[in-house]
This record gives sequence, C-alpha cells and structure tokens, in this order.
Amino acid sequence: MFAGRTAIITGAGQGIGFTIARKLAAHGVNVVLNDLDPDLAELAATAIMNEGGSCLAYPGDASEVEFIRKMVSDTVAKFGAIHYAVANAGITTFGDFFEYTPESMQKLLRLNMAGTFFLAQASALEMRKTGGGSILLMSSVVGVQAHKYLAAYAMTKAAIQMLAKNLVLELSPYHIRINSISPGATITERTLAIEPEYEQTWKKITPLGKPATTEDIANTAIFFLSDQAGHITGQNLIIDGGWTSVSPAPGEEHFKDVKKN
Repeated sequence: MFAGRTAIITGAGQGIGFTIARKLAAHGVNVVLNDLDPDLAELAATAIMNEGGSCLAYPGDASEVEFIRKMVSDTVAKFGAIHYAVANAGITTFGDFFEYTPESMQKLLRLNMAGTFFLAQASALEMRKTGGGSILLMSSVVGVQAHKYLAAYAMTKAAIQMLAKNLVLELSPYHIRINSISPGATITERTLAIEPEYEQTWKKITPLGKPATTEDIANTAIFFLSDQAGHITGQNLIIDGGWTSVSPAPGEEHFKDVKKN
C-alpha cells in the first residue's frame, strides 16, 4: 500500500511530524523530512535511517514559497514523484487580543497559512502529472473551539480546515485527496518545554483522562494518507480525547509561563 512511494513532511524534526515520518518510513515510504533547524532535521533523518527507513533531511524555512517549490522539485528529481504531502510545519503564538502585534501576525500567517497553501499547491502540481496523491493539512481543536490567548492562531487553524474542504473542487478531478486533522492537547517536546506540568493539567480536563501522544495523532495521519481512506476527501477529524465535547479550559496557571506576543 505504501512501499516505494514518496512523502514530504514539513516541521518533522520532532513531535507529531517526526512520528508521522517515522511511521511512513516503516511502511516503506521514501520520506523527505523538512525542519527549520538543520541539526534537528539531520538527527531525525538519521534516526529513521538507523531503523531501516529511507529518509532524506531537507532543512529550510517552510514559510518561504521558493524554498517549498525547490524542495518539491528536488524530491521529484530524486524519487521520481510525490505521492504524499503533510503540511505539518506551524507555530503557535499566544497573545492577548488587545496587545497582539502585527509582527507576530505576519510570522504566523506566513508559516501556518501561506506555507500550508503553497506546499499543497506545489505538491498537487506534481501529483496531477502522475495520477494522484494524498495531501494532509494540520489544523487544531482551536480551529473549532475558542481557547484563551489563541485568537490569531485559531484563525489560521480554522482557515486550514476550510482550505482542505475547498480544494476538493480543484483536486478531485486529478485523483488527489486532501484532508485535515485537528489534534487536541498532545505531549511533545515543545508542549513540555512550554509547560512542564502539561500532562497533569490536561489529564484533569480531558474526558479520556489523558492528553494525546504523538503516536495517537500519527496513527490518524497514516490512515488519512493511506489507500484505506481512498474515498475520504475534504474532511477534518478531531483527535482530542473528547475535549471539544465539553471544552473545559485550563486554569490561569496554564498560561503563567507563556510568552505573550
């Protein structure tokens, strides 16, 4: 089902992106692993190759359109085609609405929205030459549910869901599927760095009694990319342990060490 195919995954040096890359490589996919941090990209790719996977580190800024186009072009030159693209790269900016700055907004929009849009575009241009493919976008539960200090970030994540829905019209004639997934609270290196008590905080307010692991999110991503989801396109799936069904907010202690933008 996957063997011999090729995937690009942005923001995959660690966390959810890395776990998706690792799982795809374990299924025989040639993975082009992007991260802004060259050291992280190399370490991640080496870890996957040490497990027997095919993985090429491709560090660079996934918010830059020319970089995205070159990455896609180089991937096709090396592997012959692109079958999967995962627009995982993104940033989270917390900030009081009344104090949020234009500089933070521009940085957020460039990566979360423009980076996602143009990776989908560049990948789809190649996929339509070779009979199709599957594109996965990374949204968030805050794209459907309000969360304090995340107005700007939530706006981008809601937009990503609409992008997946809208592009069904343009991509389906070329047998290209596009979907998005919306992780809730997930234990990653980044979330633990922001809040050491992250796991305990979200255990208390998640109906299933625990936040997600990167495996939880990656398993869903693999399904959407796979042929088993061959008749699914334009959809968004929430993976949050039931949080959006009840939506309790963490206490103010959740934000005490968060840098406002």
